[in-house]
Amino acid sequence: MARFPGAVTIVTSRAGPERRGITATAVCSVSADPPSLLVCLNRKTGTCAMVRETGRFNVSLLAGEAQAIALRFAGADGATGEGKFSEGRWHEDGHGLPVLADAVANFSCEVAEMTDAGSHTVFIGHIAEIDLGEGPALVYEQSRFHRLQAL
Repeated sequence: MARFPGAVTIVTSRAGPERRGITATAVCSVSADPPSLLVCLNRKTGTCAMVRETGRFNVSLLAGEAQAIALRFAGADGATGEGKFSEGRWHEDGHGLPVLADAVANFSCEVAEMTDAGSHTVFIGHIAEIDLGEGPALVYEQSRFHRLQAL
């Protein structure tokens, strides 16, 4: 699986004052009508539990220079729960979801479907709000980060 390149994202959710987030590369577009994303989250994570509970999530597509925040939300520095959000500039979307200000794009979604698949839950979310930023996206392949560049 390490040979399969993926865009690096942070998937976030919120329940009251509590925020959760996790780095994910298992994210892709599903449909243009209705606009939808697919997100796979490990069922052992607090983020997965919160998305199940609230029925909402945000996907922040990370910019090429965002390796530090990707590692933080992957748990590389030991930060958990709310502590992860001390890195990066965060604000809320119209639904109160945490949105990374410096992301290439943010997609706020409402869960339309979910199904368990092995150790993960697959969520299909209808996009309710989009916030576009600038720059190339961060990619992860063969256990390394890469920046996209035109050929």
